[in-house]
Amino acid sequence: MNYDFFPETAITKQFDVYAGEEEILELIRKRMENEGLNVITIESYPVLDKQLLRTTLLEQLEIDVLIDSDTLFYNSQVITEMIADNLTEDRVFGFMSHHSLTDFIDLDQQRMLIKQIEIALNEKKRIGIYGVGASLVYAPDLLIYADLPRWEIQQRYRSGKYSNWKGKNQGEDSLRMIKRGYFFEWRVADKQKRSIYEKIDYFMDTLQDDWVLVDHSTYNQALLEVAQQPFSLVPFFDPGVWGGHWMQKQFSFCQDEVNLAWSFNGVPEENSLILDFGKAKMEIPGNNLVYFQGECLLGRRVYGRFGAEFPIRFNFLDTMGGSNLSLQVHPTIEYAQEVFGAKYTQDESYYILQAQEDAVVYLGVKNGVSKDELMAALQRASEGKEDFPTQKFIYQQPVKKHDHYSIPSGTIHSSGANSVVLEISATPNRYTFKLWDWGRVDLDGLPRPVHLKHGEPNIDIRRDENWVKKELVNPFEIIDVGEGWMEERTGLHETEFIETRRHSFSVPVIHENHGSVNVLNLVEGEEAVVESIDGSFAPFTVHYAQTFIIPESVKAYKISPSGTSSGKTIKTMKAFVR
Repeated sequence: MNYDFFPETAITKQFDVYAGEEEILELIRKRMENEGLNVITIESYPVLDKQLLRTTLLEQLEIDVLIDSDTLFYNSQVITEMIADNLTEDRVFGFMSHHSLTDFIDLDQQRMLIKQIEIALNEKKRIGIYGVGASLVYAPDLLIYADLPRWEIQQRYRSGKYSNWKGKNQGEDSLRMIKRGYFFEWRVADKQKRSIYEKIDYFMDTLQDDWVLVDHSTYNQALLEVAQQPFSLVPFFDPGVWGGHWMQKQFSFCQDEVNLAWSFNGVPEENSLILDFGKAKMEIPGNNLVYFQGECLLGRRVYGRFGAEFPIRFNFLDTMGGSNLSLQVHPTIEYAQEVFGAKYTQDESYYILQAQEDAVVYLGVKNGVSKDELMAALQRASEGKEDFPTQKFIYQQPVKKHDHYSIPSGTIHSSGANSVVLEISATPNRYTFKLWDWGRVDLDGLPRPVHLKHGEPNIDIRRDENWVKKELVNPFEIIDVGEGWMEERTGLHETEFIETRRHSFSVPVIHENHGSVNVLNLVEGEEAVVESIDGSFAPFTVHYAQTFIIPESVKAYKISPSGTSSGKTIKTMKAFVR
């Protein structure tokens, strides 16, 4: 099994790359001495260990005055009160923040800091400023940005060793910490990062033992290179209360975990991207590619529709030897916009990668079910009075390998035990309203939250067994066929903006990108190679179950069975924006 857990994108252009603390310190010292730089600023993404920035770099540079950027902003209590409407009392859901970091500047503190800095500068002293929003404290002479991907941030929340930015909540319930991140912290941090992007002199990766630093031109050129060739993101695996064991066995990975429920393997918002500069590798948030090369990556049409946001999401749900996911529903677009301030909702589909004979998906309600009766039974179950009688209310569809099921928002659904699902969905991932969770507690020992108040207005009770079978079950349609290959349209539902295509082939197949970024997964076969039609990028090899992204800038490309799959029939699933 050659599944790549740490895929790298080679950067061919030669630039200066600084690897390790000594090289980074030497560079900064030379610039300080040669250019008379006096204000050295290291701005960081929230939850990055800012004290390391201080001790590892600034103190080693013998800076005279060190300033933690947190002193610029209101205290934790004031900020929490200011964003109370965004956080809400709910454990999981909030309302999307439209704040900027500048909204939280304490003007009295700002005046004091400016005075302190100017006095120090008049005395020929050097200033070091570090932390979130550090560049807002005083105009920097040298600006370094230390970044962090969201998968790492979520791990740090769970560790109990970190707080949210200005949260003073170390050790809090991780669901609440992630909520504060998703609805507030990451929004203002990304807005700040994008606003200062052109002013940043150097970008720094502190995830590795040997830190890596590249200058702005290098970073920008690297992102442009990535946005013109196939690439894969670093997958993030996570256990869950319903998780299975297929991924552990298939990939020989995370054997010490209780299970693996999820693999997020095509989500720039959460996954990271490894840039291989030859001398050193740099791990960066995948969404920086979307922010700073969005039109090249997404294409003019998709970028014009969604802006700098990646709209397609691929991930695995593994219940093989596990149990059912929660019974759930996603909000309608109107509800998502009005209640949460989201731009769009989580329409999705389940592509069955593997399944045992008893595997099912729960999809819609049984014929004749009334909404009042359904909600009454769900309410009784949520109060612990009785188990929810799933067999009475919810339609169960037996599944087999390579089936495909559309799940437009408003449809009750769940993946049952003993299957592996490639979930292809719109990117918003927080708006899952659990209706029934089989009476379980989570791995952290806390009850799994159920959201009937949100769920009830979003359940479309018209989506019964008859409708589901007609509209959502295996909507395959042959688009084209040739000797050794076939292309099928497999959905999604007409109300969803994602189009999916399955190619089955034993010979090379030419793909058009349909004016959109393409996201693909090798769902059958051991190996395939993606090649350029015009020689603009190097051959890109993928293995079974690997998700990969083809930027819209690649107008057409060829995929062929390769290695041990040469001459055999293999399959890919492709998604793009209609």
